[in-house]
Amino acid sequence: MNNIEKLQQQIKDSKRIVFFGGAGVSTESGIPDFRSAEGIFVQETGYQYSPEEIISHSFFQQHPKVFFDFYFDKLIYPDAKPNSTHQFIADLEKVNKDVTVITQNIDGLHQDAGSTTVYELHGTVRENYCLKCHREFTISELERDADGIPRCPDDQGIVRPNIVLYQEGLDQDILNHAIKAIQEADMLIIGGTSLVVYPAAGLVNYFGGEYLVVINKTIILAGQQGALTFEDSLSNVFNQIELN
Repeated sequence: MNNIEKLQQQIKDSKRIVFFGGAGVSTESGIPDFRSAEGIFVQETGYQYSPEEIISHSFFQQHPKVFFDFYFDKLIYPDAKPNSTHQFIADLEKVNKDVTVITQNIDGLHQDAGSTTVYELHGTVRENYCLKCHREFTISELERDADGIPRCPDDQGIVRPNIVLYQEGLDQDILNHAIKAIQEADMLIIGGTSLVVYPAAGLVNYFGGEYLVVINKTIILAGQQGALTFEDSLSNVFNQIELN
């Protein structure tokens, strides 16, 4: 039995499945990742600050104009659509699997594909709120001033995205839900992440179920013992799996 056949059988044998996904899930939707050889962090961005510095809490407070220039230029992809990986994970629910998605991505594409339980560890660009009055806005409702900074029409407060910046902690409720889902899962599929961003990467240590699967284009250095491992793209793997 080859690895694809093993994965097919393991999915069939599992009832509760957690898919833990990173940037590699969204790259096939045209959204670049941060840390690969072609990622945002190593590109020449045209900014005098590093991307990691720009998307930090202190930088956002001190230089909102530069922050939002970078944010709308590099982190917002309004035309992105779910790809075959998003669709495969959503389709698992159609064959009566109890599926939880835990994602490090902020693009909302798992929900677009139809996944019903999605925990967004780093927040989402689709939710925005005024720092003064906490009124909430969708992306399409944002009104930007002459400097390109989104402002609340009620009090002119800065409207920030509901994403977790560097120097900010993860939402504890979301973290607790994610941990509980991993602890209760029969199968954990880790996909499109190199497991280097903590505390998110540490969540996999809560898994005690039967089937651990790792799918990533590059080898994960923190090798997961006993895992069914694919050094491949998610779409190449999932396109060979039949759900029935």
